[in-house]
Amino acid sequence: MQILLIHSDHIEYQVKKKTPVAETIDEDMHHGSMDEALTVFIAVEKSDETDPEKAVAASIDEIKKVAGQVKAENIMLYPYAHLSSSLSSPKVAVQALTDMEAALKGEYNVKRAPFGFYKAFEIKCKGHPLSELSRTIRVEGEATPDGAASVASTVPAVSAVPTAGKEEVISEAIKAEEKAKSYWHILTTDGKLHSFDDFDFTGHDNLRKFKDYEVSKSRAVDRTPPHVELMRRLEIADYEPGSDSGNMRFYPKGRLIKSLLETYVLDRSALMGAMEVETPLMYDMNHPTLKKYLDRFPARQYSIEADKKSLFLRFAACFGQFLMNHDMTISYRDLPLKMIEMTRYSFRKEQSGELVGLRRLRAFTMPDMHTLAADMEQAIIEFGQQYNMCMSVLDTMGLGLEDYEVAIRFTRDFYEENKEFITGLARVVDKPVLVEMWDERFFYFVLKFEFNFIDALDKASALSTVQIDVENADRYDINYIDQQGEAQRPTILHCSPSGAIERIIYGLLEKQHMHMQAGGVPILPIWLSPTQVRVIPVAERHMEAAGEVAQLLGCRVDIDDRAETVGKKIRDAGMEWIPYVVVLGDEEFASGDLSVTLRSESQPKKPKRVKMKAWDLSVRVQTDIAGLPYKGLALPVYLSMRPKFL
Repeated sequence: MQILLIHSDHIEYQVKKKTPVAETIDEDMHHGSMDEALTVFIAVEKSDETDPEKAVAASIDEIKKVAGQVKAENIMLYPYAHLSSSLSSPKVAVQALTDMEAALKGEYNVKRAPFGFYKAFEIKCKGHPLSELSRTIRVEGEATPDGAASVASTVPAVSAVPTAGKEEVISEAIKAEEKAKSYWHILTTDGKLHSFDDFDFTGHDNLRKFKDYEVSKSRAVDRTPPHVELMRRLEIADYEPGSDSGNMRFYPKGRLIKSLLETYVLDRSALMGAMEVETPLMYDMNHPTLKKYLDRFPARQYSIEADKKSLFLRFAACFGQFLMNHDMTISYRDLPLKMIEMTRYSFRKEQSGELVGLRRLRAFTMPDMHTLAADMEQAIIEFGQQYNMCMSVLDTMGLGLEDYEVAIRFTRDFYEENKEFITGLARVVDKPVLVEMWDERFFYFVLKFEFNFIDALDKASALSTVQIDVENADRYDINYIDQQGEAQRPTILHCSPSGAIERIIYGLLEKQHMHMQAGGVPILPIWLSPTQVRVIPVAERHMEAAGEVAQLLGCRVDIDDRAETVGKKIRDAGMEWIPYVVVLGDEEFASGDLSVTLRSESQPKKPKRVKMKAWDLSVRVQTDIAGLPYKGLALPVYLSMRPKFL
């Protein structure tokens, strides 16, 4: 639990708007104020769910201690989600807040602001040394101070995990990355490199945000990004308190979306000639070849001990594929040779302050393709083709050129030898790109690009990437036989056509949040929508006809048979972003024309409703999803038979 304690002259709030997770409140909670109060801003976290009672008790102890220090008799409890990026379920949060209120009321004058509402508030802080304090409450360990004035308090342990003094394994590449001197530029389509001071960022707001993010190297988040609330409300994914941070649970709808995205990437890669393989999840840290590679890849590893061996969990599919390449007999006729694996999962021990929602995880699904090219000339041709493929893949997934910025990174020598090719990459996207250049090569690659999504918090997240690797053919002793029968080293390309699958979902949700903020109606691509058509029968007598319509449509159709009003059912369909909503009553039954709401053509509070035959709707949906992966519903057809996951 995170708590921020402000000793205030005055605190006042006013409820403005209800959110989907709002608790039920009486009228007197819509407004509240207190003078001479200890205001406690509170974020109940996922970790508190292991033992909410102990988390509440420890928090109450801290509140009482501070109240005694500042001699406060009035306490305002104020739920404040922005203190944490790992929030508990609404149910647990509300219970914790009400329990705290009840426990404190015996000794203090207590008021509580309601949970789940947008609220306007004013606060006047007293400004003395103890007027601003913060606490982190952990039921598995200690409450630790975040500010100089904070004092930790011990919380009873729920469990103890021995660490045996084991240090985190940090590769030499991470250390090199921290020391590497970069030269930053903006490359325009005319081939000119501009300094940040010389380039006019007018009309390129996202490029400016991306530049600021990259140069600052600040990856931590200070508030919850919008996609976290959306992934929960849409029942796509959530944090898993029973696992390590950065490991998520996916509900049926989320698993469906992931599966469709995974299938699409594999299908597109197969069209490029890639062969799908599967490799192990863990490797020997002391394997001579792998040990050298670990020190060349900028990622933190999970390490484990088994059978007197030090093992690490893979952070990419490189190891397995390169070891496989080493054992293969490869002819020049086979080149370029491509292999791909959909890694479920890749593991990177990202720093805790950077973990948030689906944006940055410790366990993630990464499509990882590697290409063996005969030489640098062939590698550059492949790089260009894969660059274009990545753009096409993201576009089909719902993220267009306007949604991401391009970074191109290279050594100075490579740039001098391939200026026209690199400028051509900027011309393909027809906009300025961010360039990072090194005088010497710190890593295994001489050229790489990334497409970087800019979210609602102005954070950048890499999606697709391709890299030209000039080290690992030697390191793994990978050869092909040339036309003269001689063994030659290939040049290797690393490609992730989409980047992490979870990060695509994050990008889609963040994009739709920003679309809503701009006055639009959010919608996922039709082929990814867990329900593509919802049929709403007006009365029980229309249920049979609703079932017949569902069968005719031939897509992911569900039926809202709940004992709710038609208006409520329509609103719920809107909250789920259903692309097509069919209302079926006496009029539709008699005429044979369905009343259909087209979400993609609707505006806020102005739904676009049309009349069409079931066949015409079926044709429209099939046109939307033509050539793309398809799977059936992930949940029962009838909504009355569906469990609630949150």
